[in-house]
Amino acid sequence: MRYTDDHEWIEADGDAFTIGITDHAQEALGDIVFVELPDVGASFSKGDVMATVESVKAASDIYAPFDGKITASNEVLGDEPGTVNSAPTSGGWFVKMTATDASQLDDLLDQAAYDALIA
Repeated sequence: MRYTDDHEWIEADGDAFTIGITDHAQEALGDIVFVELPDVGASFSKGDVMATVESVKAASDIYAPFDGKITASNEVLGDEPGTVNSAPTSGGWFVKMTATDASQLDDLLDQAAYDALIA
């Protein structure tokens, strides 16, 4: 798993990447009540807002960690947004993407670098 300094996690599965928010992020947000996800087929550039999460405390944008195209959105979150709280790095994933510029993956943080960021 890799991470962004915006508290997103990215897990590779061949050429596809699953993206969600970290446990640290969901704890900071509190109880998540709404998640707005992009449509399959949408394209984003690194740093673009691609999703929104609303909790009882605040709303937060989710940013594209690299240039790419959405291949799947987690439809479960429409009816069960709390899944992000209960399973942030498994069932609470947001989208799956393919990367159009693989060199941008080198900018992602490894576990040690992310742990240092949140320490």
